[in-house]
Amino acid sequence: MIKVGIVGGAGYTAGELIRILINHPLVELKFIQSTSNAGNPIIKVHNDLVGETDLVFCNDLPLDKVDVVFLCMGHGKSVEFMTNNSIPENLRVIDLSTDYRMRRNDHSFVYGLPELLKDKIKDAKYIANPGCFATAIQMAFLPVAFVKKLTEVHIHAITGSTGAGQAPTATTHFSWRSSNTSVYKAFSHQHLNEIGQTIRWLQPGFDADVNFVPVRGDFPRGIMASVYFESDLTKEEAKKLYSDFYKDHPFTVVVDKNPDLKQVVNTNKAVVFVEKFGNKIHVVSMIDNLLKGASGQAVQNMNLMFGIDETTGLKLKPVAF
Repeated sequence: MIKVGIVGGAGYTAGELIRILINHPLVELKFIQSTSNAGNPIIKVHNDLVGETDLVFCNDLPLDKVDVVFLCMGHGKSVEFMTNNSIPENLRVIDLSTDYRMRRNDHSFVYGLPELLKDKIKDAKYIANPGCFATAIQMAFLPVAFVKKLTEVHIHAITGSTGAGQAPTATTHFSWRSSNTSVYKAFSHQHLNEIGQTIRWLQPGFDADVNFVPVRGDFPRGIMASVYFESDLTKEEAKKLYSDFYKDHPFTVVVDKNPDLKQVVNTNKAVVFVEKFGNKIHVVSMIDNLLKGASGQAVQNMNLMFGIDETTGLKLKPVAF
């Protein structure tokens, strides 16, 4: 059994992690840390788990008792955790914040996008889990960047309210978000950094713009990314390129019909649809922001790190209605 700990256990991503891990056949969940909830039952915060667990939040960090720890804290907190704690030699770490996603010489975290770096993930000790928007958007261009044919990219992507986290704000509480939509962080979203990093790693010398307009949706979860770029590939060539690229990745499905968000909500799937209009390739990419965009992908990475089938514990069913 893989012994697991979670640090920062009160938020949405931690709640999804707990839901997956208590049902994972090869996992023993040893501790869930939350400073603000220490001593409280898990179900007091994550009440969707009522009847499924009697675990209690703790405040200590018994890192020597686990094989892997998931970091589900606010951005900037993971660096503090790695700096201020004595990390056991054999402990694996999967970070769900932005702290280690950019490649630098001062850390050894591997970027945890299985469709891009599966072999490196298998051998990694530390993983930086990708961002939710970044995951959905990269699925739309990875095959083209891989063959070094990506040109200027245009992205319009809409996300559910859970992407903003659990703490209510002026733009996330129900009365504002319901029956409403708005653009935010146009051309400046933080996930552009890791998106650009991937493009230039696959296609050195890429110097075109990546134009990203994020949109707040009036639904709780899911991301739809509509991405287009100029290309001399034919429709048939493009579809074959995507199908061949993703054929060994069990959670990424290339479909022949323009998809709906409900096909991915509550699953670890990425659904990708490819079409050609004139001289442009248009790709629709959809994921659940809390699963393939966060906790599900984190468990997928854990499975790869421990040499088990990457789909273990992640055969989740979409919500049809």
